[in-house]
Amino acid sequence: MQFVFLMEQVVNGLVLGGYYLLVALGLSLIFSVGGIVNLSHGAFYALGAYVAMEISKVLGFAGGAILSPVVVGFIGILFERYILRRFYRAEPILSLLVTFGLAMVGEQMIRILWGAAPVPVSMPLLLKGPVFIGDFLFSRYRLFLLGVVIVALIAIWTLLNKTSFGRVVRAGIQQPDMVAALGIKLQPYMTTVIVLGVGLAALAGALFSPITIVHPAMGAEILTVAFVVVIIGGLGSFWGVILAALLVGVVRGVTIHFYPAAGAASMYVLMFAVLMFRPRGLLGERIEKFE
Repeated sequence: MQFVFLMEQVVNGLVLGGYYLLVALGLSLIFSVGGIVNLSHGAFYALGAYVAMEISKVLGFAGGAILSPVVVGFIGILFERYILRRFYRAEPILSLLVTFGLAMVGEQMIRILWGAAPVPVSMPLLLKGPVFIGDFLFSRYRLFLLGVVIVALIAIWTLLNKTSFGRVVRAGIQQPDMVAALGIKLQPYMTTVIVLGVGLAALAGALFSPITIVHPAMGAEILTVAFVVVIIGGLGSFWGVILAALLVGVVRGVTIHFYPAAGAASMYVLMFAVLMFRPRGLLGERIEKFE
């Protein structure tokens, strides 16, 4: 019985890792391509949860989950066009300050529009309840979330590795000067990456809002975890972020099972242990700024 319960916690940890992954992968993509650490990334995650909540009142949960990343992605276009574009060649500290300020503005705007109190979000009736697989008991909704995360990962991987868009982006990360010399205008690719990044964050906010607490400061909370995942996985590494997110999720899930009070601390201990032996993270690479 103890083993069965432990395996259930491992699966819950994988779901938690998928939650972290959707946010951290977008953060890593934006940094890899633009060389910008987007401290406002959590605000897009929070906005995705609130926008999905409003849309679901009219179109249901599925409509909110589908349209929220689209709406937030459009905001991401404006974000890249009128803010980030000014800082691609500037000192990194400037983009940090601007995106940090934008994160604060975003959080306060959410407080003004929706209030400061936490908002409950209900999950679809069809996805409520448990699923029995042999001796194992799993939440139907959590298994659904794990499936959505897998589909999203396959789609992003296919886009980056099997399309001409992905080839230009990967070349821009590794050899930006060479791409520019070939006469390829990189700006539209950067805009698309921004849309993908904030869209993934919004998707995470929309899908995981029924099992988390929706409140204005939720973006700041998840941003800390996302940075831990990116650092453990390695800056600029697609598979490193995936591995790190799942590892952090499972470690937290298992730690909460044995030592509930140490759940939050476990990921920081893991980060320290990884950086002691792999300062660039598990699969980190040396990357150049995308200009």
